[in-house]
Amino acid sequence: MTVGEKQAVTGTDTPPEVLDGPFSTRQLLRIDEALRLADQGTGLVFSVYVGGLGGPDEPIREHAERLHRQLAEPDRSVLIVVSPNQRQLEIITGRYARKRIPDTYAKLAALSMVASFGGGDLAGGIIQGLDQLASHAGKG
Repeated sequence: MTVGEKQAVTGTDTPPEVLDGPFSTRQLLRIDEALRLADQGTGLVFSVYVGGLGGPDEPIREHAERLHRQLAEPDRSVLIVVSPNQRQLEIITGRYARKRIPDTYAKLAALSMVASFGGGDLAGGIIQGLDQLASHAGKG
């Protein structure tokens, strides 16, 4: 599932009428397009999670890594995890993805994203981060 999609609880194929979250429909479409372009341009699988992280017994980084392991292809995946309320950002790369996006480049993308977030542009920061990570990964 990409950002903004929800499975209908009723079992019908009708999408929900209202999407909960910090993004407008236009922003969700822009993020979805950035995810599609990053996937197609690199051969890696990019995902975004926006929401609360961790719990009483689980540190934030461990929660983000657990989410990454649940992806369909964790070795080829890059997961951007953002928790606006906790002011946390994690970028998790799988084993194969890390060879193409070393931690140094992920940190540079994170710095750029944080600058956008600080200016109040959550969607723009995510899109910018996806673009930078995909650019660093190159064609696969």
